[in-house]
Amino acid sequence: MKQSEFEKVLDSVAAVLNAEIQQGNLFKVAKDFENRVREVIDQYVKNYGIKVDFNPHPHVFPDIAVGEYGVEVKFTLNDTWRSVANSIVESTRNANILHIYIMFGKMGGYPEVKWAKYDESVIHVRTTHVPRFEVEINPKRSLFKQMGISYTEFSALSIEEKMQYIRSYARSRLKQGERLWWLEDKPEPEHSLPLEVKLYTSLSTEEKRKLRAEAAILSPKVVGPSRSRNKYDDAVLYILTYHGIICHQARDLFSAGSVALKTDERRGGFYVQRALQDIEEEMYDAAMRLEDGLFVEYWGQSYSLDQRITIWLRMADIYAKDWVPSKVLFQKKR
Repeated sequence: MKQSEFEKVLDSVAAVLNAEIQQGNLFKVAKDFENRVREVIDQYVKNYGIKVDFNPHPHVFPDIAVGEYGVEVKFTLNDTWRSVANSIVESTRNANILHIYIMFGKMGGYPEVKWAKYDESVIHVRTTHVPRFEVEINPKRSLFKQMGISYTEFSALSIEEKMQYIRSYARSRLKQGERLWWLEDKPEPEHSLPLEVKLYTSLSTEEKRKLRAEAAILSPKVVGPSRSRNKYDDAVLYILTYHGIICHQARDLFSAGSVALKTDERRGGFYVQRALQDIEEEMYDAAMRLEDGLFVEYWGQSYSLDQRITIWLRMADIYAKDWVPSKVLFQKKR
């Protein structure tokens, strides 16, 4: 069967289903819609000597195999042509299928069925426990055009290579003050957020010191003057997105008297400086311990372990206006 012939089959299938809908036979369950799509396709491809499998593996992608062609069935009761689709890993993809299409049943609003090419319909990636494609019928621009790679080429990549494209795409969409909460190249990252969310104030002193040290290393802008806007944004976002811990008051991390006056109770001076001096050992440990992907995310590029403290001080000296971090911090670590 030629591709043009199969697309005519899809035209006929959509026409049949739309006629049934117009007669009042609305689908209420996704499985019923998928089974009906399979039945109608089977009727049209029998003339080509092709038999549709009515009992495929429940997780196979795409849902319906027709020789070298495949149909992924999407269904919604809402008035939208968008839907979350398969994992970008495509570990259950039918290897015999070369061309994939979508048959979409929209039962909300004006009920209708449409089909489209799969690669032209993928518009976005949503990250749940694994990154998944989001599809839309007749979008303005496909995800693969945005990423500068064809779907065929993308599908042939390793998961590590795929994640490089996905992460680059995700970063291009970030607004000011936003950060990715996933950094790894694998679909199931070694690091994952805990199910429970904690308050920073509920942590032990040791846990607070460790978190503050990690946040300070990744975000040297915390050394800036008190009037600096957004100086704590990256620090707070790191603690939230990477550890699932909420900090209501950003100043509690570095500027409050509770952290600045621990080693010296005298008032006055630069509280941030004194707070960082108090956790200097923990900061050094964080610089040596944290994964490289975090430094790429927060610093913009990778640095070797022996460079990290030097680079941090260089950036901190730029952000600090009333004091010079390189003159008071990490004196014994250089």
